[in-house]
Amino acid sequence: MVVARTVPGVVETAALLRELTARLIGGTDLDEALGRLARIARDAVPGATGCGVTLLRGGGPAAVAATDPRLRDLDHPRHGADGPAMTAIRRRELVRVAELTGETRWRRWTRRAVGLGVNALIAAPFDVDDQVIGSLNLYARRRPGLTDSDQLTAMLLAEHAGLLLAAVRDRAGRTAPVDDAVGSDSGTGVIGQAIGVIMTQRGCPAPEALRVLRTASSALSIPLREVAERLVSSVARPRRS
Repeated sequence: MVVARTVPGVVETAALLRELTARLIGGTDLDEALGRLARIARDAVPGATGCGVTLLRGGGPAAVAATDPRLRDLDHPRHGADGPAMTAIRRRELVRVAELTGETRWRRWTRRAVGLGVNALIAAPFDVDDQVIGSLNLYARRRPGLTDSDQLTAMLLAEHAGLLLAAVRDRAGRTAPVDDAVGSDSGTGVIGQAIGVIMTQRGCPAPEALRVLRTASSALSIPLREVAERLVSSVARPRRS
């Protein structure tokens, strides 16, 4: 009997986003954050055997990360617009291929991908800011490849990652505001997770999310860390029907 994979529930989704937030929000190195994103996305999607991230930075070089060096080369923009990642970025829409051997849109790229054992793929675009755009690229070697549930997970990860990478990019430019306020060791802890939650809910940068936390802490006369813990716990708690 074949058991269909289901869409992740509230608790699973909250845990996934919490892990992604914790792993990305505390960093100031964008390239390192991309590598972490690729590994988390691969592990989060049951049908994926590899993941790459392609990032285009206006006025600067492109950035690529992958769980496998061969996929990193496959995702690199130096190969031009011939590929699903660049198509997803250019058109700002998700690209999904269930069976790559029959694909005709990117013939040269497809030959290289099939040669690496890639059978199916999903490329989910995301925006970091006005100058940086990217694509989260999931690859499967085994059949039946990637499912509708995997597609939803990829879209969720890509959207959330865009917000978090914006914070990483902002911290790389000016780390002092957040570091001085919450301590150098708390960015990857509960305060960093809470900042990520607020960024996702409000679509705001990390410094603004921190101000929201501090305002709540002052209004409630509760320590900043406790406010963060309550917020993170409320997101992870399953809702009653």
